[in-house]
Amino acid sequence: MDEKDLEPRIRKPDVKNLEVLSIEALEEYIGELNVEIQRVREEIKRKNTARSAAESIFRK
Repeated sequence: MDEKDLEPRIRKPDVKNLEVLSIEALEEYIGELNVEIQRVREEIKRKNTARSAAESIFRK
């Protein structure tokens, strides 16, 4: 079994049509994306911490 088989399959989000959005809506969308980026970065940090802890246990 390949490790990739264990990862959840993630569907790519639908692409937003930016042409129909106002400048204000685009600015709001950027804010939403920045919040999501921060959430992803925090999850990566959490997973790296868990991985480091697991690796330190198994290295002994």
